[in-house]
This record gives sequence, C-alpha cells and structure tokens, in this order.
Amino acid sequence: MGHEKRPRVTLRPLHGIVLLDKASGPSSNTALQQVRFAVRAEKGGHTGALDPLASGMLPLCFGEASKVAGYLLGNNKTYEVTAKLGQVTDTDDSEGEVIRERPVVPSDRATLERLCLNLTGEIEQRAPIYSALKQGGEPLYAKARRGESVEAPVRTVQVHDIEILELTDAGFRLRVSCGSGTYIRSIVRDLGEELGCGAHVTQLRRLHVEPFEQRRMWTLEEIRELAEADRLEEILLPIEEALPAEQWPRLKLNGQQVEALSHGKRITPELGATQAAGPHLALAVDGTAVGLVEVREDGTVAAKRLFSWVSRSDLHQ
Repeated sequence: MGHEKRPRVTLRPLHGIVLLDKASGPSSNTALQQVRFAVRAEKGGHTGALDPLASGMLPLCFGEASKVAGYLLGNNKTYEVTAKLGQVTDTDDSEGEVIRERPVVPSDRATLERLCLNLTGEIEQRAPIYSALKQGGEPLYAKARRGESVEAPVRTVQVHDIEILELTDAGFRLRVSCGSGTYIRSIVRDLGEELGCGAHVTQLRRLHVEPFEQRRMWTLEEIRELAEADRLEEILLPIEEALPAEQWPRLKLNGQQVEALSHGKRITPELGATQAAGPHLALAVDGTAVGLVEVREDGTVAAKRLFSWVSRSDLHQ
C-alpha cells in the first residue's frame, strides 16, 4: 500500500508579529515552523532563540515584519529561572550530562543576595560551551557535541536586576532582567561556583521581551485554534508595535513624499520642532506604516527599510 499524500498547504503573505508562548522542548526554529505552518505564512523568523528547555515569550515576525526583527534582538528581557544546587552539567542545564557533584552547604538569603549583586550591572560573562555562539562560522554546541575542546568566549553583558524568589537547601528561584546576549545558564553556573557546590538550570521561562511587557502570549494550541477559526487578527500585532515611539518617533508624510520614497528618492518634509535627526517610523496620511527612515542633520529624509506596500497607489494620494 502506498503512503497517503498529505494535503498541500497553500501559504499566503501574512504581515505582523505573533507573541508565541513557547513550550519547553522544541527548539526556537521548530516552534517558528510549527506556528508558520499553522497560520500558513509564506515567510517568518524569530527574534533571538530560546533554549529548547526554556519556555515563554518568543516574538515571531511574519512577512514584512521580518524587516524589524533585528531591532528586537537587542531589547531587554526578563526571565524566571529555577536552579538545582550540588550538580554541574556540561550544558549548564538539566538537559546535559552531570560532570561534577559536590555536597551542598546550606546558604542563607543574605549570602545569595550579595552574590547576585556581584553579577548585576555591566559584567564579564563566559557563555556556556553548549550555546549558539559561532566560532569559525560554526555554533559552539556543534563543536562540543563532537567532543572537541571548546573555549567559550567571555563577553560584556548588562544585567539590570536579579530578584530572589525562593531559596531552599536544594536550590533557588530567581527573576532576572537583562540586556541582549545574557546567558541565564551562565548566571546560575557562576552563582553555583561562588556557593562552592555548583548549580544548573532546571526550569527557565522568559516572561517578556521589550516592548511587549504588557502583551499577552499565545500557545501553539491557541494559535492553531484561532487560525482554524479565521480569527488571526486577535493575535497578529501590527509591525509598529515592535517600534516604540520613544525609540522610533513617528514621521507623517503626504502622498507625494511616500511616492518619492518608494522610488528611492530623498525627501525634505516639514519637520516638527521636536523632530531630531535619527531613525524614524514613516507613516502615510492614513496612519499606515510605510517604512523605517533616517532624518539627516540637513533635514533630508532617506529610506532605511521600506515595507513592500509603500508602492501602493492609494498611499500616494
């Protein structure tokens, strides 16, 4: 008997951002493809990987929203992490092999608070050897899995705050707010070493990514249900939500100016008194976001990344 052919899924252009509540288990790319298949989007990308073990907010950018994904990578994030004391693993989390065990000396909250304070601010952090950082064009985890000797790089990262949520003889739970490129596994590993017994991550959840602190996340199952019910508008955020006005001031353009930008020309719009040089989000008269532009010191405006619909004739009127 031959295999039944799976029905061919017709993909479509879909533009916007979905805040996935990733489950623990799948890689970020697997999670992205699952959602992309569910919403039948032609094109999609994520904005900074979560470890397979980790759950929580993973912003997914579909269609033209992929043009702003890079600007989300550097944003601040908040995590909740649970750690086990007494064991060090090769991955710094519970998915790895235990490489060292030491007896746990019970610690008090004041000691842990002092150690957390030492890891707050601008710090030098050694990445886990099982990480997606590349060395010689290849992720470190690929080298580590082959048994090659890996020297993980030390990088400067920003840790804004570490709050102790729970401390027991077996481990601890923290809430960590940090900048881009910070490894929570490294924070837990370093705290374990300072406590003299080692530690590794058993649970990790990303609570939010700026600027989506107040926005709801959606599980894969919820997204599938809404997609089947043709109710994606409930979860698909417009591109401009990824670009807060404090960082991307709005620049209103008339139809002629939008048309000129669509043809690659520089324009000289009338700038408000508070309109300083720098990056802006350009809007058409009806409020449609048409692209990312740069206001120059001389008052001219040049396109950085325009959205595909900038050439629409109704926006040129």
